[in-house]
Amino acid sequence: MSAAQKPLKFAWLEVTGFCNEHCDHCYADSSPQGTHGTMTVDDWKSAIDQLADIGARDVQFIGGEPTLYPYLHELISYAHGAGLAIEVFSNLTYVREHLWDVFTRCGVKLATSYYSDSAQDHDKVTNLRGSHRRTRANIKKALSLGIPLRGGVVAVHTQQRVHEAAEDLTTLGVQHVGGDRTRAFGRASRGANSTVDDLCGYCALGQCAIGPDGSVWPCVLGRFITLGNIHETPLAEIWNSPRTTEARAEIAAAQGLRPAQACTPPQFLPSCQPCGPCVPSVGHCDPQEASSAEATIGAPA
Repeated sequence: MSAAQKPLKFAWLEVTGFCNEHCDHCYADSSPQGTHGTMTVDDWKSAIDQLADIGARDVQFIGGEPTLYPYLHELISYAHGAGLAIEVFSNLTYVREHLWDVFTRCGVKLATSYYSDSAQDHDKVTNLRGSHRRTRANIKKALSLGIPLRGGVVAVHTQQRVHEAAEDLTTLGVQHVGGDRTRAFGRASRGANSTVDDLCGYCALGQCAIGPDGSVWPCVLGRFITLGNIHETPLAEIWNSPRTTEARAEIAAAQGLRPAQACTPPQFLPSCQPCGPCVPSVGHCDPQEASSAEATIGAPA
């Protein structure tokens, strides 16, 4: 491996752009109008095989809302059989019984977004009536089944009860509770062009994301930076390409990377540097936020 190459250890697999919620801050711009894209089940299995062959250790299934992807159970079982550790990031509003079965059988970890202890406040963010009630109920169910679960609270508007949301999660028994600010991607950009300035800066150093159309990105937020497409080019070739090296350098230069002073708790970036890509349940470091105690919600477990 040359100095320019990095081991790929973690990948977000965005299996769908369809979501039953319509959050105003959604970085993926997913919604009830989204689709499952052009990646077939066999395409996703090929991607999982390629990740395992490269030496990846962990994958996170995301969306959209991944539990609404009809073949999620099949892909989880396949990734488990390939020896990969698995996390599913879900809004936990719609989990069918067979998914609970595969979660427990395959040792799946879960992650979810939680916006307030108030149902009205939470539902105002998701734009889905009843979402708070269903998410909270399924958090309880996951914990009762012994499924590891972490929660993330994104500060979307100034009157939002973010601290109370974190406290509520802790009271429910969620051991890993983290927070993040809204980042200007997707609908949260309000029509502005996305830039590398709002990334944490450690993208593509050990992780990548694969989208529903086969696009490969340096991370889930950096979807405006396309490294290649797995429909056209093997993942190993994309990962070790001059294009990926160039994008990596551009992001790092824009951020002026420096060692983080502390680790922020996890939200939706579970594998960033400088400590090396973490397994999905550990969390992430954001050097732009870590030095400010006020920027974190709760405390690392």
